[in-house]
Amino acid sequence: MGAGDGPRSDADFQSRSSSLPGIARTDKATTEDAELIRRIRAGERELYYELVAPHERKIYIMAFSIVRNEAEAEDCVQDAVLKALRHLDQFRGESKFGSWLVRITINEAKMRLRKLRPQLFESLDDTDNDEGDEYVPQTLGDWREIPSETLERTEVREILVRAVESLGEIYREVFVLRDVEGQDVATTAQILGISEVAMKTRLLRARLQLRDIVAPLLKNGAILSRQPFKRGRNPWL
Repeated sequence: MGAGDGPRSDADFQSRSSSLPGIARTDKATTEDAELIRRIRAGERELYYELVAPHERKIYIMAFSIVRNEAEAEDCVQDAVLKALRHLDQFRGESKFGSWLVRITINEAKMRLRKLRPQLFESLDDTDNDEGDEYVPQTLGDWREIPSETLERTEVREILVRAVESLGEIYREVFVLRDVEGQDVATTAQILGISEVAMKTRLLRARLQLRDIVAPLLKNGAILSRQPFKRGRNPWL
């Protein structure tokens, strides 16, 4: 800041921030959601699909990561979407609509899983809630050493999916939200109802566990590829 510059006001910061592409898109989407919600509440219920459509893929991924069954995940998404519509008047706008919908989906998926596999759900409750246990990685290597093009191979993607499914409930949730859906730290913590510190701890443990499962399989040399890697692809999807 130069000698002649005065202190930056909040308005200056917001003006400069809104010019950034990512922030501008987020602000625009939030504003559009708010307008759609207002109109739906006023009686234009036919607009509800327009409100929900941009979030369908991520809530399906979230539901599937919990129930691990395509049909059940689809049913779960439908139930979550209908519940969100019934309770739309209760949405206060304190979080993004998409985050609120993901949270409803997580709750629906957990209730469905409890009915489908109560013994599994109880075992997850017993093992996953102990935040005090420190996960000790089996290796100290960095799995980012794996060639990026390897992540494009079908067999590797299948290994990754199985590895994610093997994670404990709380670690699978945080991994899907952060590394698959790309939610930011604050939003992920808000959806899960935990602090940002706890969220980061869970994510670190999830990544370490995945590395220990996946890295040895990818480094055996049998599935390495020299196919060109296409930037922008998410290997987890």
